[in-house]
Amino acid sequence: MTRRAAIYARVSTGEQTPENQLLRLRDVAARAGWTIVHEYVETASGASPSRPEMDRLMRDAARRRFDVLLAWDVSRLGRSLTQLVGLFEALRTLGVDLILEQQGVDTSTPAGRALLGMAAVFAEFERAMIVERTKAGMERARARGAQIGRAPAGDGIIAAIRALRAQGLGMDRIARELRCGKGLSQRVCTEFDREQADARQQA
Repeated sequence: MTRRAAIYARVSTGEQTPENQLLRLRDVAARAGWTIVHEYVETASGASPSRPEMDRLMRDAARRRFDVLLAWDVSRLGRSLTQLVGLFEALRTLGVDLILEQQGVDTSTPAGRALLGMAAVFAEFERAMIVERTKAGMERARARGAQIGRAPAGDGIIAAIRALRAQGLGMDRIARELRCGKGLSQRVCTEFDREQADARQQA
């Protein structure tokens, strides 16, 4: 049975072209005797949180619309090792093999699967190092007396919010006028409104 192949090609800017990636990957599929059922091509940074074509690719993989995914280079799929291993694991779970042309990775082979297993180990190490660096950075900041987390609102901004609320302005408009967070505006306005209601009841 002929395997169904999908191609993912990505460039970072509109000045670049994915055509070289596509030509090479089409040739790989042709030499393997695979039928290309779809090509997912997009312009986006590898670290971008928004990659519509990659999202569509994963939805189609979940629907078993192809058996093997071809990409020119591992960097086309993502920038973070943790992100990449998550993608590799999702494809493995869905039964989709991965071909990375530049790295010579083919997860249909024992060597390819072993390589991705090693990547998972390094991804776990990367996550642990990030946690340790974050904790160390927070400890250094605390030692310098820096505020960790959201800084408390100053009396001046609270007074300004209350004054504008007394004039009848809405919470969102107050936030815009004072360039403060909507959450802070809502919290102070709610407290002010409650105080006013209590005062009217006691009058």
